[in-house]
Amino acid sequence: MISIRSAVARTMAGAVLATSVACSDSFVQVTNPDVIDAATVDPSSGATTLALSAQQNFATAYGWLSLYSGWFTEEANVADTFPTRNEFGFRLITDLNTSLNGDVWRPISLAAASAKTVMDLDLPNPTSNINYARAATFRGFSILMIATDFCTGALSSGPELTTAQLLDSAIVYFSKGVDIGKAAASTDGTALANASLVGRARAKLQKGDKAGAAADAAQVPAGFTYDLRMTDDLSSRTRLSNRIYQFTFDRSSISVAPFYRTNDPRVTYKGPGVTKLTGQDAVPGGFYEQSKFPSFASSMRLASKLEADYIAAEASDVAAQTVFINARRASAGLAPFVATDAASTLKELMTQKAFDFYLEGKRLADFRRNPAAIPGITPAGGTYFKPGYANVGNQTCYPLPKTERDNNPNFKTN
Repeated sequence: MISIRSAVARTMAGAVLATSVACSDSFVQVTNPDVIDAATVDPSSGATTLALSAQQNFATAYGWLSLYSGWFTEEANVADTFPTRNEFGFRLITDLNTSLNGDVWRPISLAAASAKTVMDLDLPNPTSNINYARAATFRGFSILMIATDFCTGALSSGPELTTAQLLDSAIVYFSKGVDIGKAAASTDGTALANASLVGRARAKLQKGDKAGAAADAAQVPAGFTYDLRMTDDLSSRTRLSNRIYQFTFDRSSISVAPFYRTNDPRVTYKGPGVTKLTGQDAVPGGFYEQSKFPSFASSMRLASKLEADYIAAEASDVAAQTVFINARRASAGLAPFVATDAASTLKELMTQKAFDFYLEGKRLADFRRNPAAIPGITPAGGTYFKPGYANVGNQTCYPLPKTERDNNPNFKTN
């Protein structure tokens, strides 16, 4: 559970808030230039830093969520030795799972709370302030990821919220991101507005509002992409670097799942005999190293016109879906698809999307929305790919960690 107060404390990246103390009996008083008197700090004057830090909090969380949902939806085999991480692989996650709390829930809760901290400030020009646009956009994405990946959620120590309630909240903040970003009349503001449009379209589609999703998707300009920048900072790789590459290179925990071991150019990898890496555990069949993200500094795509086009296609009919599917297949050098019925066409659409957005944190939402149409996922009761673990469970989303239930004052206790 992340409180607003703790979010602010962690968001003020590197700043130390304290009161200077000097010895009263000393005739020499020395002021430490690295210590800031808390009484002199005006959060509004640091709104830009707070907003950018909230964005970075989301980028950090997004890496974690993309990693774990990649295991959960079998984009990757769990080559990790942690039992808590293998629970994601065979979809039987307990609420006591420490990886669930520390790697997944805590970072995305912090991202949501730190963005709200900025939204709660009294800033000038509220209808066009870029800091509000940034905070609204990333609060929207934070809430959206909670809505799609967790079965239920909570925001800033509030009550337990359903998926529908979370999606509604995300839509509210994306709308603010669209309106304020456009009004900011800057390159950055326009980019945030378009990212919010994609996010809002995704939230509406998840909610079942296909017409609204298609309308938002149509407003996203051609060629638009919003990437989260990553940095190869040796001193802070867990916060600033690409999480997928970190768990490929540093831990050898991500092995490309069998469904993706094809010649499709959208999912590149190095198989046994080519890769120099060995799986952290004894992965049956050898280790398959993803090479989509080849460095700690590889950016991660958050929102794009391509995703908007997928949203519009899913919201449309078989004929429109087939046209779009064949455009994506042609781009990958694949033969055309011939539609026979709505179910097989939707499955082919989800197959193309699986390759286009590999390890980008979108497949879990697709799995919850269209469970029968998602390829390459072991059905409940099936055998987990490596011995010594339970059979695959029937979870389609993550439970809230017990720590949230135990510490959130708005949760009822039994």
